[in-house]
Amino acid sequence: MRVLALILLACCLPGSVTAGEVLAGVASNFAAPMQALARAFEARSGHRVSVALGSSGALYAQVRHGAPFAVLLSADAEIPERLEVEGLAVPGTRFTYARGRLALWSADPRRLIADGEALRSGDFLRLAIANPRHAPYGMAAREVLDALDIELGREQTLVQGESIAQAYQFVASGNAELGFVALSQVWLDGSLRSGSAWIVPETLHAPIEQQVVLLNAGAGQPAARDLLAFLAGDEAQAIIARYGYGRAP
Repeated sequence: MRVLALILLACCLPGSVTAGEVLAGVASNFAAPMQALARAFEARSGHRVSVALGSSGALYAQVRHGAPFAVLLSADAEIPERLEVEGLAVPGTRFTYARGRLALWSADPRRLIADGEALRSGDFLRLAIANPRHAPYGMAAREVLDALDIELGREQTLVQGESIAQAYQFVASGNAELGFVALSQVWLDGSLRSGSAWIVPETLHAPIEQQVVLLNAGAGQPAARDLLAFLAGDEAQAIIARYGYGRAP
């Protein structure tokens, strides 16, 4: 009778029967909004979210080597599409959850002016970017430098981080005076959290269309599908917009 009572009690608890855990691979630029999204999703659904951060390229390599991610939130559209084509993701589940914005950022609140003149002036020794081979934001940064015809002088160094998170750390720690970062890393509710920044016009680089996809490991997990549905909804999109992302179409 005691066992039966415990079973009946468990069945009456909200979310106790259907609650699950989702392991999500998440691009580093999306770390801050993902924390807020996970809290909101867990409160709404009863599911739990565990997050593994990294560059999109590194996360892709981990999936190919058997990482048990249920969903992948990439910083681009190419990697989710590639996973779909390679049979590692569930067809028809891929969609854009955010449009990324790039910023040239300095920890010094007096260094930058609105039109990015700090780049043209050459008044810096180190410029940090994410590795363009692995990180879509690094690729966008490289496109901006090419579009503006910026070439570093002899005494200047381009410092590459393996992810946008590492590029941000180079600037935050003072190891680089300037760096191209994701706007979401320095922005909240319509204003900069610290330092100074030039929000790079989207005309200077290809669109940063960030897509999510359900991976094969999550195909049979209701919690993973619920997370995708949540990301597409108005509540999640409002949270994402707070961090400077463009709304998904």
